[in-house]
Amino acid sequence: MTVRDANSGMCGHGYFYNSEMDECQACSECDGEPVVSPCTLVTDAVCSGSVTDVPALSLSWPGDISLKGPKGQILGQAFPSAQLHIQGRDDMGLVSAEDGQLVLKQHGLVWLDGVLSLGHGCRSFIQVCLRVNHTDGSDGRDLSGIRVEHQERRSLQGVSISGVAEVAPGHLMSLFLRSASHHCNQSSEGLQLYDTSAAMLSLLWLSHDTGAVAMTAQAVVSAHYHTNYRPAFRISSTSDPYVVGLSHDSRGIRFAENGSVRFVFQQALYSMGQACVSDGFQLVAYLNKNGTSTEMFRVFKPGVHYRDTSISLSGAATVSPGDAIGFEILSPAQCNVRFFGDESGISLLSLFWVPAAISSSMTASVANTGLPSGAVRNKPLFFHQTSPQVPQMGLLGKGSPNQKKDFVFRESGTVSVALDFKLIHSCNLVKVTLLRRSDSEGGREAEGLRPVPIAQQVAGQMLEGCQWASLSLRASFQVYNGTAVFFILDCVRGRVNQISHQAGSGVSAVWVAA
Repeated sequence: MTVRDANSGMCGHGYFYNSEMDECQACSECDGEPVVSPCTLVTDAVCSGSVTDVPALSLSWPGDISLKGPKGQILGQAFPSAQLHIQGRDDMGLVSAEDGQLVLKQHGLVWLDGVLSLGHGCRSFIQVCLRVNHTDGSDGRDLSGIRVEHQERRSLQGVSISGVAEVAPGHLMSLFLRSASHHCNQSSEGLQLYDTSAAMLSLLWLSHDTGAVAMTAQAVVSAHYHTNYRPAFRISSTSDPYVVGLSHDSRGIRFAENGSVRFVFQQALYSMGQACVSDGFQLVAYLNKNGTSTEMFRVFKPGVHYRDTSISLSGAATVSPGDAIGFEILSPAQCNVRFFGDESGISLLSLFWVPAAISSSMTASVANTGLPSGAVRNKPLFFHQTSPQVPQMGLLGKGSPNQKKDFVFRESGTVSVALDFKLIHSCNLVKVTLLRRSDSEGGREAEGLRPVPIAQQVAGQMLEGCQWASLSLRASFQVYNGTAVFFILDCVRGRVNQISHQAGSGVSAVWVAA
């Protein structure tokens, strides 16, 4: 039967044509419940009860992080390991914050982003760790680890940490600070956590009904010093090895089906040489399609000399069968770099893949016109969309008062966004904030309503001897038809001298249906 035949009423009274099953089926009876939409020749009746019974495909949750322990004590003495205290906002039946940890309430896949601004006077690095434990607290494993280097001139450092896990009700997720030495006392060398104006923690939950796949892969560590380095991987966990696996040389992650992917790769390193400081490091992600590699993302990390640090990149992409994603870390000549790896997540690639039918991705670079400079106070950032147009989201175009500034979403869902930013500044503090417009009719706010902060990253002064500084911000949040978000830059006591628009500054987003 064709749809034209069905529209002519061939199924008969009380029946509709189900195109998926290719047959006539009896209309649903609402049994006293209000009818949302009646039965037609080609669609079934929708009852009010069935609307609320439809399970969510994706959800998000915001939370906060503090240095205060569950009993009110301040972390700051010499510590080998200290748990950061997670505080919940609305739990949405998804998670609850108990004793400073997150308790998961649903089966599914979870992607967690933490955005922290840390200051420490420890004589070596401190490590921010994201950890998951089973219901009884056993079988714990690190999902991610970022090293925050020691600085001679103590300054706030912006840190973004992300990780993915397949979870069940009762699983626990927690954030820890680990010290490489015990030389961190409470007076001049204690810890400082900047209290941002937005949630420091955001969680994206994906139902198993989405068909999404989560994977983590450990970088195979080389014992030698390098300048440029292409990591090979070994898979730590995957929820479906058919869809997501390794390429033949283990240097890429290959995909077997169409979909959207969000990934993060972080690598701990130790470097020697003054050239490391002046030029810094770059981490590049490539998409290999039909044997041709194309650069997707590039992030910058200020260099260090005789120090431990980390470099991290998070991005989103649309992939097809046979595509692979690989990475390369670029270092200056005359800079010797040692790349580390252990079970604490410091050299880990994490990703989730979602089928193309219920997802899409978008990328944009910082526009080379209208870049804020000088004494910058809450100035909007402008972008240029670099990915093809998709129906679910896009950068506002010509004709709107907020063109090239607002990212607008046209379908309800959950979005995961990552921003990387490369700049030269003399600010005591530099802040990047992601805001949601209170009411978005074509990107316009309702009168009298101020935009609401979703996430914020804060960093202190530039490292001495470095040419550039960098910032990264990551967050997940719910969107509806008409939701608009934008970024602003703020410099406290100082000026912004230059923003890189050629490489190292850009936004990526993945959207998943609600």
